[in-house]
Amino acid sequence: MKIEVFGDENSWNELTAINAGVTWIRAAGAGSLFEHNDTAAFFNLSSDAALQDYSKTHKPVFINSVSATLKEIKAPGNVVRINGWSGFLARPVWEIAGSLSAAHDAILAALQKKCFDTPDEPGFVSARIISMIINEAYFAMEENISTENEIDIAMKLGTNYPYGPFEWSRRIGVKNIYALLVSLYKNDIRYKPSSLLQQKATNP
Repeated sequence: MKIEVFGDENSWNELTAINAGVTWIRAAGAGSLFEHNDTAAFFNLSSDAALQDYSKTHKPVFINSVSATLKEIKAPGNVVRINGWSGFLARPVWEIAGSLSAAHDAILAALQKKCFDTPDEPGFVSARIISMIINEAYFAMEENISTENEIDIAMKLGTNYPYGPFEWSRRIGVKNIYALLVSLYKNDIRYKPSSLLQQKATNP
């Protein structure tokens, strides 16, 4: 089975670490993603995957789109959303939004991944919760409650999280967290981004 992937070094390494008899093909760019006709599926793991045109193929397409929904981008029926944030592709269970066909199921089986069907809404489940935790940590920093390091240690020791909220934000990317919070905040004031997080995300 051949699968073609477009993404940065981290996402490429995380996905292709799966040794399941798959021949991985790396696309040089989003525009060349569909050049191999003998591939079984396509993965676009880039940060702007939601902005691409997927009308060129009817084969299964998995895109990294945590904030933008399939409805918003008017994606064809063969496209499903996954969470391609750092660390999430390595998980044994993927949250997926969209209509899974038998062809999609075959790809997931080959990759030894189970799936959790989620509504086509921003943030899936885990990304939405993690983003809120990170946002609350930034609010705590704004109020001078503690330091980044101390908050990370407290959350790991107190809740048994694998990473502290600031560690998570560095792994995932503060811009990704901020973009999701902005999207969620449109319909729910609980997701209002902290001023400090906004500053980190918008000032390089």
